Amino acid sequence: MTNTIKGWQLGAIGAGLGLAASFFYVRAKTKQAEAENPPQGRFLEVDGVRLHYIEKGEGPTLVLLHGNGVLANDFVHSGLLDRAAEHYRVIAFDRPGFGYSERPRSKVWTPQAQARLLRHALQDLEVESAIVLGHSWGTLVALAMALDAPDFVRGLVLLSGYYYPSLRLDAPLLSGPAIPLVGDLIRYTVSPLVTRMMWRPLTRKVFAPMPVAESFRRLSPWMAVRPGQLRASAAETALMVPSAMALSKRYQELKVPAVIVSGTQDRIVDFGHNAERLNERIADSELQLQPGVGHMTHYANPEQVLAAIDSINTRVGQPVRLRSRQEERLAWASESGS
Repeated sequence: MTNTIKGWQLGAIGAGLGLAASFFYVRAKTKQAEAENPPQGRFLEVDGVRLHYIEKGEGPTLVLLHGNGVLANDFVHSGLLDRAAEHYRVIAFDRPGFGYSERPRSKVWTPQAQARLLRHALQDLEVESAIVLGHSWGTLVALAMALDAPDFVRGLVLLSGYYYPSLRLDAPLLSGPAIPLVGDLIRYTVSPLVTRMMWRPLTRKVFAPMPVAESFRRLSPWMAVRPGQLRASAAETALMVPSAMALSKRYQELKVPAVIVSGTQDRIVDFGHNAERLNERIADSELQLQPGVGHMTHYANPEQVLAAIDSINTRVGQPVRLRSRQEERLAWASESGS
């Protein structure tokens, strides 16, 4: 009995020391990653949340919304941001919790909540209307923004999106870091190390069947596996199915044109269940498939994505002036009080 107790105590001490060592190692790697990858853009505070965004170019506004697990600079590495900035005012946000943007725990950051926050941020940046492009999880935010503010969103470009609920075995497996207390423990210790070890096979899967783009390798893995970003990624993994379920009931309400781009070999989301189905459900849409391409459509064929943006811009014409953000909030307050 005494030996058993001693063995248990030694095991607990060993586990505690292991967690402590992991904590300090993760903290050191996080600081190193942030020092080597400082913010590339600017900051603004909107609705009590500090957001980081990258802005470049002049012309009609194009908003870029990245997917789960990456940062706004994913669009820099793909070359899409710089190419689009030749003709557009491009604004790419670190969505809440990713990159250098905050994600307060007091709110559940559904696509609708993110869309509202980012729209207010855009209005603070004196954007009156915009074409919105979303990739992967970012398509849900783009769709929510178009549904809730059709006069603000001029058109949509949707890349590799997950639009309809389906069985996702990865959801419960990858949602751990978002769980209070236990999740906080593992995301500062074990999860960053495990995710870092899985980084190469994960990136190979999202690019498959094509090889991982060399430019994507410039994205720092340790920036993507920092504890704060892991919490955001886990939360969005957990929210993915219910968010798609809620939004899918409203797709027929869409009033803006959309170009839907999807790879036919996407191993993350099935293009038939998602892209083809969405194209059938909404009135003003165009489906563009990329044969032999996986999930990272903006890396595989940026020219096609740029052409889709130009197509939307040509169709919708010049932006229409909208009421100010102050007017909108007064109207919202009046409606809420009635």
